[in-house]
Amino acid sequence: MKRILSGMQPSGKLHLGNYFGALKNWVDLQEEFECFFFIADWHALSSLYEDPRLIKNFSYEMTVDWLSAGLDPEKSTLFLQSKIPEHAELHLMFSMMVPVPWLERNPTYKEKQEEVKKVDMSTYGFLGYPVLQAADIVLYRADFVPVGIDQAPHLELSREIVRRFHNLYKKKVFIEPDAKISDIPKLNGLDGRKMSKSYDNAIFLSDTEKEVTKKVKQMLTDPARARRDDPGDPDVCNLYPFHKIYSPQSMQDEVAESCRSAKIGCGDCKNMLTETMLEGMRPIMEKRNEIVKKPKDVEEIIAEGTKKAQLVATSTLDRAKQAMKFK
Repeated sequence: MKRILSGMQPSGKLHLGNYFGALKNWVDLQEEFECFFFIADWHALSSLYEDPRLIKNFSYEMTVDWLSAGLDPEKSTLFLQSKIPEHAELHLMFSMMVPVPWLERNPTYKEKQEEVKKVDMSTYGFLGYPVLQAADIVLYRADFVPVGIDQAPHLELSREIVRRFHNLYKKKVFIEPDAKISDIPKLNGLDGRKMSKSYDNAIFLSDTEKEVTKKVKQMLTDPARARRDDPGDPDVCNLYPFHKIYSPQSMQDEVAESCRSAKIGCGDCKNMLTETMLEGMRPIMEKRNEIVKKPKDVEEIIAEGTKKAQLVATSTLDRAKQAMKFK
């Protein structure tokens, strides 16, 4: 089987944007690939370095969300990045040969600095996070990294680092990872901006039915509908992308037509969405409630996955050192 590698930062609770942007796809991929999914807790330090105590709890909660959403430890290897020191060691080795301009041209570097205002992101660690990311991927000789089409260019830096290593040391050690493109639906947060923990506009996988209901009522709708009898445009409304995910086609068609003709108001639309969204989210909610009753089982899953991942990482790092004649 071809191998998949991906990870998530435990920098807060997972929301629907995370689920539809990555996690749901991971669940599908584990049926046809050998999958390694890791908790990127060292990456989380880039934004939580002032209070790293938060990372441990976020890591646990994220693992619970993964299992609740359908990741199966019998099919996928789930592990903790910081428990495998080879990530840091290969990152250090790569950092000695990666030109600084390669990192400065990364568009995410400036975007994140603009997005996160509460923390100083102008750090060495954040500038160099793509180097650690490359080490994460190539340690496991992954064939593919699942990304959305807009994220595919970010993977190119990992490929460039692999090519530079091979050119320098004249021995092929790593696999140049390819992007496994997935169709990611565009979901904004309650206020119409990108759904994000830092914007406080997210619906979380761990939210209760009461919390989800309250948040849907707060969602921004078509700004042109100032009055109940004003016709609306579902294509610019923040609710309709969620209807496309959770509501049956007949309801989607009804909502679109009734919005354009002002047969229903935004409150009616929100009530309909709440019903179908809760129906769609309920299986994850119920599974999550069962998983949190057995925290030791969650810890054991990560411990076992980390042992398995460690064997692969150690082997790859040894090969890299041999190629460099550094061992």
